[in-house]
Amino acid sequence: MSQTIAYDAIQVGDEAPPLVVENLSRTNFVRYAGASGDFNPMHHDETIATQVGNPSVFGHGMLTAGLMARVVKDWFGPEAMRTFQVRFAKQVWPGDTITFAAKVAGKREEDGANLVDVECTATNQDGVEVLTGTATAVCA
Repeated sequence: MSQTIAYDAIQVGDEAPPLVVENLSRTNFVRYAGASGDFNPMHHDETIATQVGNPSVFGHGMLTAGLMARVVKDWFGPEAMRTFQVRFAKQVWPGDTITFAAKVAGKREEDGANLVDVECTATNQDGVEVLTGTATAVCA
């Protein structure tokens, strides 16, 4: 889904349609490993992950970041994103349901471009933030 949002039509406080990813699985982690080339065994080898004190394998931070970026891309269009910055707060585990949300924090004009600043959050099924961040997108 790609769309163009008019700068005048979007307001501070507007929220993107959330993305809910239910029941993350080891398969999601392995697919991401293959796509990214990140084969750290913490993401797919239960034995190694538990030997170092983890309860299980866990998801790649960049998998979570990529899903968050998808929300901004779907909201403003695939070529609109100008900046994207995230902070990983907690790990994501097999079976987690993650909700990705984005909200307009500000609007500004800079160098002739209409920019929208967005706050990004991802929370698990317990309401715990697993990722926070910001993005800037350009609007027509």
